[in-house]
Amino acid sequence: MKISIIGAGLIGGSMALKLREKGIADFIYGIDNNQQHISKALELKIIDAGTDLEYGVKNADFIIIAVPVDAARKLLPDVLDLISDHQTVMDAGSTKAGIVNSVKDHPKRSRFVAFHPMWGTENSGPASAVSDSFSGKAGVICNKEESASDALQLVEKVAENLDMHLIYMNAEDHDVHTAYISHISHITSYALANTVLEKEREEETIFQLASSGFSSTVRLAKSHPEMWVPIFKQNKENVLDVLNEHITQLRKFKAALEKENYEYLEELITNANRIRGILR
Repeated sequence: MKISIIGAGLIGGSMALKLREKGIADFIYGIDNNQQHISKALELKIIDAGTDLEYGVKNADFIIIAVPVDAARKLLPDVLDLISDHQTVMDAGSTKAGIVNSVKDHPKRSRFVAFHPMWGTENSGPASAVSDSFSGKAGVICNKEESASDALQLVEKVAENLDMHLIYMNAEDHDVHTAYISHISHITSYALANTVLEKEREEETIFQLASSGFSSTVRLAKSHPEMWVPIFKQNKENVLDVLNEHITQLRKFKAALEKENYEYLEELITNANRIRGILR
């Protein structure tokens, strides 16, 4: 099978490595506006050739769109314009409703499968790609009833070869859930990093005293804005909803400390500890 990866970075590159390793991909094209990404992906043998969008789409059996969600939303209709009835297109975006709605009336809509691999890091680019990145992680397929059965089966096979377990849901529900378990984590991390950078002006002190707890909490603050601003934009209403609840929770901690209500503070922490039974 010939595969074209649009966006030869962290996600696309990691998928390419694993699918080649599993023998699913006979030849992999890389398509990216950043020619340094193409050069690096070739050097690392992530892809076999770099090419332009039209050639890469028309000459592949399977196309993976792994670019920021705003770019994916604009690009997907153009990709579907180029394909035949025997090709399959999959995206890997962290928001789904906007992407799905961008092609709801497209005549080739059934050749597209909306997919979200629930994995990512604060790093970017093909040099950060790792073949086993998706092993044991969830892969979400949205609005499966809108995809042709053979296209759906191919994406399910790809997910299986990425060693992922599949979850099915509609795009709107997906965006609500990811706002709570993914998007708010990034906003919290950015905010905490800004708080520390504002109040602690001595970088050497931050470096010397930062514990593993702080480092793990602000790890996501290293994530690039070109990826995350579009996610927050496309999922704005859901992110605002969870952000309002998060602010409410922060105010509870603030009030408990201001009023020296340490019994209530303990209650808040004890309630939060229930997450242990959910996340192991």
